[in-house]
Amino acid sequence: MSKGVQQLDDYRWLLPQDYKPGMRVPGIIYADDILMQAIMKDLSLEQVANGAFLPGIVKASFAMPDIHQGYGLPIGGVVATDITDGVVSPGAVGYDINCGVRLLRTELTKEEVRPKLKELVLALFSEIPTGVGSRGRIRLSRKEMEAPLLTGAAWAVKQGYGEPADLACIESGGCLPDADPDAVSHKALERGSSQLGTLGSGNHFVEVQAVAEIYDPHAAEVLGLFEGQVTVMIHTGSRGLGHQVCTDSLVEMERAVKRYGIELPDRQLACTPWKSPEATQYLGAMRAAANFAWINRQCLAHWTKEVFLKVLGLSPKSLGLSTVYDVAHNIVKVEEHEVEGRRLKLAVHRKGATRAFPPGHPELPAHYRAIGQPVLIPGDMGRASFVLVGTGAMEQTFGSTCHGAGRVMSRHAAIKAAKGRAIHRELEDQGIIVKASGRESLAEEMSEAYKDVTQVVTVVHRAGLSKMVARLRPMGVIKG
Repeated sequence: MSKGVQQLDDYRWLLPQDYKPGMRVPGIIYADDILMQAIMKDLSLEQVANGAFLPGIVKASFAMPDIHQGYGLPIGGVVATDITDGVVSPGAVGYDINCGVRLLRTELTKEEVRPKLKELVLALFSEIPTGVGSRGRIRLSRKEMEAPLLTGAAWAVKQGYGEPADLACIESGGCLPDADPDAVSHKALERGSSQLGTLGSGNHFVEVQAVAEIYDPHAAEVLGLFEGQVTVMIHTGSRGLGHQVCTDSLVEMERAVKRYGIELPDRQLACTPWKSPEATQYLGAMRAAANFAWINRQCLAHWTKEVFLKVLGLSPKSLGLSTVYDVAHNIVKVEEHEVEGRRLKLAVHRKGATRAFPPGHPELPAHYRAIGQPVLIPGDMGRASFVLVGTGAMEQTFGSTCHGAGRVMSRHAAIKAAKGRAIHRELEDQGIIVKASGRESLAEEMSEAYKDVTQVVTVVHRAGLSKMVARLRPMGVIKG
């Protein structure tokens, strides 16, 4: 084990404040022994420690069990800064702003869908644009981009993509207030103008699943889930627009850091005070990008429904496809939390982490308030994904839990390891139909490139950050 790392209990590890001179708070990592061994193989712990240098940070620099090395803050990192004297850091949010997950439920069973599964997957791949630089059906001018960036998923519903009822099942109602389209650069708008309703590349996907196991019958019933049921999970974000917003902001903040007298161990964590012009610019653009991502998933859900109706020849009522919930992973939000007996307004940066608010929280949809916030955890395309609900994470991690399995191989290493293998055939042997833009896409995303999501979810469940509700097994997947 790395020098200075202390095990607190079965699922928590401490980086003490003196782990690295200059840390303002300690680091806390949620993991078991096996996951910790994987975490130690990259620079994740160093990045957790670096996050503890951010001015105004409170309590600790946190890491979830799916943590792996990222840009600035590790993916799976959570930091909160006091907005009165703290900073905002684009590197603590990430390039794919509001990369997130939406879960759709149907009234169908896997037995009903299986005979048409291959046709369904091929139709989804044909109808949903995937991959780097993919262009969608929606084309907007610079001026036409203003309304969607301001209003988020509600704009998509107004255009006929989905139902008004969807909005109550999206984190923040599918729209962050105070978005500023004028803060989004011309280049960002240009990159995003043709990408609404596109999947992108990497680990983004549309996955047809079946509910394999129920752990909490009551919560599952409230969420409308039952064993054997067909669900659809959509994982994508803000595409080129969000990436450019992050790039633009990092350039500005890297220039400004010295001007504000901020010393950091890593330029990738460039930041400025919450009320600075640079922060205001970034936050306005970040919120606009988050709204763009919610529109993106809203459109993809609508076109997924159209494909199901066409391929299966069902009525909308018989299909019964509706939104369970939609969560954001890479985002910063102003939230109130109790720290050392004081209620503080904090800028909670979640980078590869999911909000997991407990039962009764006023920000939850009324119909889920009794069970806690739904938490959607995608795994890899060969194993499983999970549905959880929020529990006791408010006191521990500012209401945060994991966001996925977490990589253990770089994309390059995965491609090398998959040489000579036919990943799509291996998956077909398991009954999983996969369609991707190229062989390398499947190699990059093979199961061995990721931690075992069951192990990750078990840690957050046993640590009390969120509670397991259901396990979903993949049936068919499309990837960029």
